[in-house]
This record gives sequence, C-alpha cells and structure tokens, in this order.
Amino acid sequence: MKMMANPILLFFILFFAQTVYSDSDDHLSITLHPHPSSIPFYDVSQLISRDKSRLDYLSNLAVVPTTYHRHHARMAGKGGKARKAGKRGSSKKSYAPIASGRQMLHSPNYVVRVSFGTPAQSLLVALDTSNDAAWVPCAGCVGCVTATASFASAKSTTFSPISCSDVRCKQVPNPVCDRLSNSCSFNMSYGQSSFEAVVSKETLRIAGDEFPGYAMGCIKKATHNSLPPQGLLGFGRGALSFLSQTKSTYNSVFSYCLPSSKSGNFSGTLRLGPKHQPIHIKYTPLLSNPRRPSLYYVNMIGVRVGRHVVDIPPRSLMFNSATGSGTIIDSGTMFTRLVEPAYIAVRDAFRRRIHGKSVSSLGGFDTCYEGPISPPTITLMFTRMNVTLPLDNMLIHSTAGNTTCLAMAASPTDPNNVNGVLNVIANMQQQNHRVVFDVPNKRIGFARELCTVSAL
Repeated sequence: MKMMANPILLFFILFFAQTVYSDSDDHLSITLHPHPSSIPFYDVSQLISRDKSRLDYLSNLAVVPTTYHRHHARMAGKGGKARKAGKRGSSKKSYAPIASGRQMLHSPNYVVRVSFGTPAQSLLVALDTSNDAAWVPCAGCVGCVTATASFASAKSTTFSPISCSDVRCKQVPNPVCDRLSNSCSFNMSYGQSSFEAVVSKETLRIAGDEFPGYAMGCIKKATHNSLPPQGLLGFGRGALSFLSQTKSTYNSVFSYCLPSSKSGNFSGTLRLGPKHQPIHIKYTPLLSNPRRPSLYYVNMIGVRVGRHVVDIPPRSLMFNSATGSGTIIDSGTMFTRLVEPAYIAVRDAFRRRIHGKSVSSLGGFDTCYEGPISPPTITLMFTRMNVTLPLDNMLIHSTAGNTTCLAMAASPTDPNNVNGVLNVIANMQQQNHRVVFDVPNKRIGFARELCTVSAL
C-alpha cells in the first residue's frame, strides 16, 4: 500500500507495462494492462521539448528550396516511377495494428509492426506522415540505441546497397556518393538527432503484403537519442515515400486511427488502400506546397469555442505556398500548435468560458486549473469539414495533484522560423478518429472512431 502514496512511481509501473506479441505478422497476442489517463508533467515537459525539435524539423522542410526538393517534387508528381510495387499477399489483409510508442519503446511516436529482409526481421517503426524515406538502425550502428532491436543486414539474402547511378540516390536528402565502393548514403537531421545512412534496397513486409526492392536507409551512425528506436516508415507524398513505392498496390490511399496513451497496445489500426475506408465521412481538400510537397496541408478557416467562432486574424490561418504558412496534419507532433495570434485568441476564448477558477501555467502549458472544470467544446473548422474535439483530445491531466491543462500551445515566435506561420494539427487531437489520406482525390477526411481500449 505504500506504493499508492507515490503517484509518479505508480504511473511508471502501470504506464510502461508491456504487451506480448508474436513474431508472426498475422498473429498478435494482445495483453491489456491498466494505464492511467493522466501523464506526469515532467514527462510532458520532455515531450514538449521533443515537439519543439519536431517543429524545427518541419520548418526546415517547408522553407528550404534545395535541388533535392525540386527533384523530389518532380518525382512525386510522376508517382514515384522508380519503384515497382509488390503483389498482394494471399492474406488479403489491408490493415496493420498501431500502438503508442510510449508504451512499447518509451518513444513519443506511434509505431506499426513491419519486417525487412529475408528471412524477415520484425521491427516496430514510427509512422510519420511528414517524412518520405524509410530508415532503420542497422547492426553495428554507432550512437544508435542499443537496448532495442536493429536490422542485421548481413543476415538478409535480399539486402543490397544502391549504387550512385541509381535514380533513388538523387531522391534522398543530402546524398553522398562513395566513389570507391560506388555506394550512396545520406545525412539527415530528425528531432534533436542527426544520422548517416546507406541507401539500400530490401524486401518490406506489411499488412500481409510483400514489396521486394523497397528503398530504405540503413543507419550506420547517429548522434543524440531522439530517433525512433527501431526506425521509421515515411508516409509523406515524395518519391521515396511508402505511398509512392507501394502505389500500384495501395493507390496512395491510407488511413489510421490513433489510440490514446492509456489504451492497450496495438488497439489502433492502419488501413492501406482505398478499400474498406469509411463511407460516411467528411473531407476537406488536400493542398500542395511546391516547396515541400510531402507535407499534408489543409485549409483551416476558423476555430469555434463553445458556440462562438473565435475572432482570429485571417493571415494566421492563410495558406501560402511561397512562405510555407498554413495548416498541416502531422502524425509526429504530439500537441497541436497554432501560430501565436490564433493560439492567443483560442486560449482567451477558452479561459472566458471557465468560471470561478484561477488560471496558471505548468509543464509548458499556459492554461491550467486546479480541480474539476466544465470546459467548452473546441471545434476545428476546415473547408467543408468541422472536427469537434472530445475532452480527451483537448485536456491533459496531472497524476500528481489535480491539475488540468488545455493541451495546445503557440508555435515559436522567431520571425526567421516558418513555425511562426505554420499551424500543426497534432496526434493528440487526432486520437480516436479515422483520418483518411486520399492523395489521388486530393482530400483528407475525419470521422470519429473509438480505437482506444479502456484499461481493465
């Protein structure tokens, strides 16, 4: 009973309980453990710090008109002709389970289970809608996390590096050619980390389907520790993205339902291809930014708090492909960020609806209250689509004490940083929704779907 007196210790015992799963892509053994709905604020502070690094990463994507980006845009427009997608597997399964990486790997990303190589080596890779290339830590990587799985390329009969003359060598960021070995590599920053990877081709297996010759990065060297521990699968719109490399199988359509952090492992789902997507769902147009065609831009036209539309300066929400301003849907950022004028307007409207409570700041959030509150609804308004956030998508709670905070924040205000003109609809606000990315029809849809399995 002494343990109950320490809510932080209790949190870690419960929150990091593991789920056991088999080595087969077709059989998952899900063991549900109780997970509290609240999060320690020192943990949240770390996540906010990671979010800041994530926003810096997105800003660099949106404003650097490099040769790579121009080539990337041309190839994306051609549907990624460099790849031949694999054939449908006999299982006919078009979905893969999704779990919170915070439970499985102590990582803020959502993860999906895939395998690379022959024989297959299973990995839990981050699902990232703002990245294109796939990359995994390879055995012997210097600086990679050693307490988790890595890919042993030497044990695979289908692994081979890509040569400098291969078109895919020009499609990675910052390509480097080793003339002596005729091998291609690339350097990239992600969050607070940077890494060097060899561009390779390997067999990818996901959702019962197999894709030989899938282009991916084999990480050989990394700095810091903010990389997804077992790698990443990029779901952006570029030439080396999952959508482009599997286009003939899935037609550049996918959707996901992200469970909350209190859910049982693998209760979320990734659906691949146009079949079995929701029929009754509202869509908003998908916009393109020629400076960075991978990002999923949408036109947010307003925010409603309660029954009243907030007075937000139009420029704060305006899409502008020349500056990178506008709104994106992103799976890798945890808490929604609005440009400062928009956030202040929404925050103040929210505060005015909370009566008889003193507002405070805590753990990086500036709208917090002690004790129970009766919050107004928040509705994100897009062209032809409104998304009203459930309470669990709006508020974050402390385990120690009785503090509740609005789970949004302002984008950084550096005038030289595109984050000041970029709104990011993050994964906490997407949880328990089916979010459909329909690239051929240039639209994104939201429908309420409960994929959080309540703790027992």
